[in-house]
Parts: sequence; structure tokens; C-alpha cells
Amino acid sequence: MHDDYKTSKEAFVSGTTGSTVLHINAICSVALSSIALHSALTSRVAVFRSTSFFVEWILLSVPLLLSMTIYAEAPGVLSVLLSVATAVLLLLPPIEDGAPLPTRINDGTASACDVGDRSVFQASLPPLRALSTYRAHMMLMTVLSILAVDFQVFPRALAKCETYGVSLMDLGVGSFVFSQGIVSAIPLLKDPSHLRKPFGYKLLNTLKKVASVAILGLIRLLAVKGTDYPEHVTEYGVHWNFFVTLSLLPLLEVFTHRVISHMPVALLGLWIGVVQQCLLSFAGLGDILLNAPRSNVILANKEGLISLLGYFSIHVMGLSVGTIILPPRPSFFRKHIVLQGDGRSVSWDLAAPRQIRKVVAELFSYAFVWWSLFAFIRLKLDVSRRMVNLSYILWLSAFNTSFILGYCLLDMFFFPSRISRVKDSSDPAGKRLVLEECSTGSRAPLLLEAINKNSLVIFLIANVATGLINLSVKTMYASDGKALLILGGYAYCLCAFAWLFRHRRLWRF
Repeated sequence: MHDDYKTSKEAFVSGTTGSTVLHINAICSVALSSIALHSALTSRVAVFRSTSFFVEWILLSVPLLLSMTIYAEAPGVLSVLLSVATAVLLLLPPIEDGAPLPTRINDGTASACDVGDRSVFQASLPPLRALSTYRAHMMLMTVLSILAVDFQVFPRALAKCETYGVSLMDLGVGSFVFSQGIVSAIPLLKDPSHLRKPFGYKLLNTLKKVASVAILGLIRLLAVKGTDYPEHVTEYGVHWNFFVTLSLLPLLEVFTHRVISHMPVALLGLWIGVVQQCLLSFAGLGDILLNAPRSNVILANKEGLISLLGYFSIHVMGLSVGTIILPPRPSFFRKHIVLQGDGRSVSWDLAAPRQIRKVVAELFSYAFVWWSLFAFIRLKLDVSRRMVNLSYILWLSAFNTSFILGYCLLDMFFFPSRISRVKDSSDPAGKRLVLEECSTGSRAPLLLEAINKNSLVIFLIANVATGLINLSVKTMYASDGKALLILGGYAYCLCAFAWLFRHRRLWRF
């Protein structure tokens, strides 16, 4: 790559100051509007109950691409267009499903059971449509923006901010970490006693799981340096990259397991964020990050090292949300921790119907708290993704919690669950209850499920494809029409890959 073009390209993605929180929220709200349209279509029109790949791509991927390109300055217009189409479909009556088959389970989600000195679990978490939709849409926004930012059609205000400010791409990297934190709750929910297992055992198992991601970080470093690819050094440093951060967060989580046994997870995440801010403001790390020369290997990667604790705070915040939305009821995890601490043995049914209304109430409470703290802290402390300061941590927590809440509310509206509790006539004692549950849309759209199944692989392929496109095309000088054509083809190929392997998980992490 010619040195003059490389220099111009690096300048093209540098020095940005971002947009506003309201603008970013408006762009991301297009994702909610698109899923509302998809839900209205599949719940009102019989022929669309089973949609094709192309229809799913048009409804769920194209609006996101348009929201960050030609509609980036007026995302509300795109949301209104999608909402009008949704409103028209709502004039049709919903499709009626057949009578539900009752699912036989124990009454309640927990009951006393003498099983020695350990707890018994039915280790099967039912899928949560809203979470699948949120994670897939977040991934789509991320992979689209990492290529779109190299074109003029993508507004500079949405590119990553140099030091302070908010932007769409600043949101993407933090949301990826938040999402990873949510799914990290799964093993703890299936076996909360995992928190008390030997530290060395857990650390070794986690090392085995994250080793492949760390290797990806090394491969990316060698590829970037070997091809002289334009890079934004102030993002992570000279040698550090996002894969390195991603591989270290699960290891850090192991160190907090004992603390989680004695403290609410959300409070732990907040305290880690406070410690991060104290280190930046009072221990001189903020000054080092902004002003220290890259005179050795540590200072050369100062952004990656200094931001790590902040990203871990976001990871723990995501973990907190995971313990709320994934189990049958929001209090599931905390109640078990308390009972376990008292030495009481219990049997938990993870497959019990989820109390979605309580989940929504809990999410609303957390969203209100995070947005309030963010507004207060931001009066004196601007957002910095480069530092991952407390403002950034609170912004990411508030945003992601709010949008998961939004997806939950859409699902409650379009696919309401009807649960009735009746006595089981086959039980002579008449004590066993049957919960009859009917949910007309328990799973997310097929394309989004496919993206979730192999999200990290898709993210890796997107990074490779972005590099190849940039090496082949002078993206910075491409016309808007050419840029949209390339971006559309890129989005189509990524989604087609996900669709092709929708029945097979290529890599477990």
C-alpha cells in the first residue's frame, strides 16, 4: 500500500469527535423498528410464517446498513417508514395457533430436596428471543460499521472518537464485550456452586477456552504488520488488538468469583468502574495514556492495558444482566447464592417458564439507574472509549440494558405468552401442578439465530473481508453508489455464510 494513501487513510479515520447520545440512539432504534416490522409480518401474514433468506436479509440487515449511511443524518425518517409499514400490518388479525400442549414441571422454580450437600439442577435454559435478537443485531451493526467507516458515505461523526465523545463505533466494541458478559452467566446459572470451585481448576479451564481467541489476536497482529495495513494506533496500541482484550476478560472474571458470592453482580461491576476512574484521575493513568511517549513495549500498548479494567467492568455489567434475564425469574441467581451460603440444599428447574414481566420490570429499573448515573457523571466527565472511563461504562450499560428491554417489550406485544396453572389429574394426591404455556414466537428470526450460532466466526470473517476489500479498493475515494454496492454485497455474503451454517456451530467459545 502506497505510503501517501496509507497516511491519508489513517488521517481519514483519526481526529473525530463523535456525535450525540440521542443521535446514536436514533440510529440504533432502526433495529427495533426493523424487528417490529418482521414480527408484524410473521405474526399477521401466514405466508411469511416461514420466511426465506432473502426476505430476512431485506428486513433485518438492509435497514441497519441504510441507518448508518444514506439515512445517518435522519434515522428517524427510516424508523417512521418502517413503523408505518408495521402499523398497516397491525390492522390484520394475528394468526391463531393451535392449542398448546401442557408442559409437565414441578410447581415453582425451586423446592426443598434432601440430596446430600449439593444442589440439583435441571440444566436447560429455554431460549430468550429478545436476547438472540439483541446479540445478532449488535453483531450486524458492528460488522457493517467496521467496513462502512472506510467510505465517505459513512459520516465521520459515527467513526470512533479520538479521545472524548460518543459515536456509533464507540458503542459497537463495548456492546460486544457487554454481550459476552451476558452469555458468561450461563455456566453460573447452570451450576452456581461453580463460584466456589478451586481457583486453579477454573483458571486452567478458562485458559483452554480463550487460547484460540488469543491466537487470533496474534494472527491479526502479524497480518496487519505484514501487509502494512493502515491502523489507528491510539485505539488499542501498537501490538494490542480487540481479540487480546476479548481473551483476557474471562480470565479476569475467574478472580471475582469469590466476590460475586458475597456481592450483587451489578454493584461489583459498578465498583470496578469506579476503581478504573480513580486510576485514570488520581493515579496518573489518564495522563500516561494521553501524553506518555511509546518508548517501550508497555507504553506502546498503553491504550490496551489501561482500558482493560474498564472493559472488564462492562463485562461484569453484562454478566449481571445475564443473571437477570436468562433464568426463570430475575431473583433466581441471587436467591441460590444466599441459600448456598446457608448450606441449604435445593432443586432448581431452569426450564420453568420465564417470568418475563418481572424481567421487564427489573430491566427498566436498571436502565433508569444507569441512565441517571450517566447523566450525573457526564456533567463533569465526558465519555472516553479510548480510556474506557466511568462515563463510557455507564453509557454502555444504560444503552444495552435499554435496548434489551426494548426487544423484550416488542416480544411481549407481538408474541405474548399465555400461562395457566392447573392441577394434574394424573397425580392421585392432587398436589402436582401443570403449567400450560403457549408462546407463538419463542425463537428469534432464523437469520438472527444463524448469526448468533457462529457470531465470533462471522466477526473474524468480517475483519478479514474488510482488510481484503481495503487492499483491493481505495475505499476513501469511492462514490456513494459504489460504496453502497460494495457494502450491500459484503452484508449479503456475511449473512449468507451465517445462513449456510445455521444448523452447525463452527466454533465454541
